[in-house]
Amino acid sequence: MATIAFHAPIGAGHVNPTLGLAAELVRRGHRVTYATTESNAGRVAETGAEIIPWTSSWDALGLDDVPQMHGKGLVKAMGMLLDETRSALAQLDGGERPDLVVHDGTMCWWGRILAARWQVPSVENWPNLVSNAHWSMQDEYTTVNGLSLGFLRAAVRLASFLRKEGFRDVQAFLRGDRAAARLVTLPRAFQYAGETFGDGYVFVGPGLTERAYQGGWQPPGDGLPVALVSLGTGYNKRPDFYREVLRGARDRPWHVVLAVGEVDPATLGPIPPNVEVHRHAPQLAVLRHARAFVTHAGMGSTMESLHFGVPMVAVPQMAEQRANADRIDELGLGRALPGDGVTGEELWAAVEKVAADASVRERVGWMRAEIARAGGAPAAADVVEKVLNLGS
Repeated sequence: MATIAFHAPIGAGHVNPTLGLAAELVRRGHRVTYATTESNAGRVAETGAEIIPWTSSWDALGLDDVPQMHGKGLVKAMGMLLDETRSALAQLDGGERPDLVVHDGTMCWWGRILAARWQVPSVENWPNLVSNAHWSMQDEYTTVNGLSLGFLRAAVRLASFLRKEGFRDVQAFLRGDRAAARLVTLPRAFQYAGETFGDGYVFVGPGLTERAYQGGWQPPGDGLPVALVSLGTGYNKRPDFYREVLRGARDRPWHVVLAVGEVDPATLGPIPPNVEVHRHAPQLAVLRHARAFVTHAGMGSTMESLHFGVPMVAVPQMAEQRANADRIDELGLGRALPGDGVTGEELWAAVEKVAADASVRERVGWMRAEIARAGGAPAAADVVEKVLNLGS
């Protein structure tokens, strides 16, 4: 039995994709610890992992304060992430030395650093599209002025910090080149230029847990098809969009489950009788019954929808989600709409089209089979155990 330490930033899109692997490793008899904040303790506890509590400075952020790790928000995001890394290291470095570290690959810089300090191997979990010489998020969907004063200051500050930790190559650090393995929680068929990624990336697909902490959900029994509408846990402060959803849903033969995040439902006006409004819906429980999913196209939600064979109408809210939405459209898994200015009529026309389109159902079925073939949490756990065996 090995001791395996998990680390991730606080966002649900980074924590949820690690939970299936943590649960599978516990099932196989390993001791799993998971450093997490109070806001995520419930979902982590469901895996059977031992919780290592820490406090994130990001817990106090409002939705308007969340920057993107690319494009115009990159400079601010780099500074905030470096500060978060310093804080996490100060709280977590004194802990027990594990046999291996599993951490989020995109934002959990402290996971890389702790593994290096402890001199143990690491396995990185990448819950998003990955980049190489053939396809890159930065090249295709964002623009960064590498000569701007703000970017240069942030890069110098990061490089100085990393040098003190023994990392001389900033780009190699950000790519996770020291990791023994990089798990990508989507199937290779969904990745742009997927065939060009070598053994350094293992496309295992999503590893879902039951998420009993969210509670269950059952359709009302009226026989109406179910549509789930959610813009995720970040970038979802969109009362204008929710009002259009409600306006378009009125008198349509659908039962709609609408998640509005931090928006007060009382500000949205009259709620049609065929719509139920939640702050946060039990997404997996609803998707089991859904015929269509109106989504921000975050990768976690995208994979969950495909796992249950549900076609999507993608309404992306930021650059990474636009890349996912375009891939959904390109592969025939649903339809992508603009992130702004969509009317209720346009939205529901798209919902009804993807729900009724036999070719979309066929393509979703194909991708569902690719997800199953990727192996999910058991395949990811096999990789972790291989690294442990090599290490021993």
